[in-house]
Amino acid sequence: MNDRIARAALTRLFEPHDLVGRALVAKYGAADALKIATGALPATPFWDVTADALGESLRRWARRTPDLHPENDLATIERLGGGFLTPDDELWPVGLNDLPAAPWGLWYRGVIGDGIPAPSKCVALTGSRDCTTYGASVTGDMAYRLAGRGLCIISGLAYGIDAHAHRAALAGTRGDGAATIAVLAGGLDRDYPSGNADLAAAIRANGLTVSELPPGTAPTRHRFLQRNRIIAALAGVTCVVEARWRSGALNTAHHAEAIARHVAAVPGSIHSANSTGCHRLLKEGGAVLVTDPEDVTELLAS
Repeated sequence: MNDRIARAALTRLFEPHDLVGRALVAKYGAADALKIATGALPATPFWDVTADALGESLRRWARRTPDLHPENDLATIERLGGGFLTPDDELWPVGLNDLPAAPWGLWYRGVIGDGIPAPSKCVALTGSRDCTTYGASVTGDMAYRLAGRGLCIISGLAYGIDAHAHRAALAGTRGDGAATIAVLAGGLDRDYPSGNADLAAAIRANGLTVSELPPGTAPTRHRFLQRNRIIAALAGVTCVVEARWRSGALNTAHHAEAIARHVAAVPGSIHSANSTGCHRLLKEGGAVLVTDPEDVTELLAS
């Protein structure tokens, strides 16, 4: 079993923050880590991984082992016009290496071209699903003009701010490289939400949909929060356009801050609940106030 097949299996077997799984891969490599996790090689305590921790992990992994068919997953993504990247691939997005829990691999569909642009060429625009007309307008203007400068817009394909960001990026792109990339919280055989399936198809014609999860994986709330760290790592700046006090967009901003990426926030009306999250970021000092694309590109270049 080679590293690529092993990592494809690991995307189904290990959770991103599985510390024992990460220790196994760090010590033995992906292929042997998979064999140990599935019982094909003996498991013995090592480093600070105790026998109890290893035993508990083995029992947890055993429930998923019957579902491991990495060759089938790789064939499925190929039929869908996509592929699977590992950290050893030339096209692997280097920004992901800054994450403490980097993906085991990255599934993709769309136009891979010369690869995923570096963080210095990408801006993440995110925010509320129930955005206001103000949020939609600001997002559309930002994404359109940033894409016109040759920058790739990263978002999550959700309703609201995400969808407006993707659409405006597609409208504003100069056609040189990926216009926009959507990071999904489930397998790429199914666009979620289904109401944005046409948008996802348009994105794949001019960019990519990507996920750390193999085909057939259903999105869950926990996986949405996990995928936010990938959005943050792919972009040099994460800009929250509109967000409520406890919006998931703030989670993306915190991931960006944790890996020393720039965080920006657009101010809104003090009477709008949809801007309280942005104002919170600005008050706490984690974000830079931005009001136009020039502010964002200036931040990206710094």
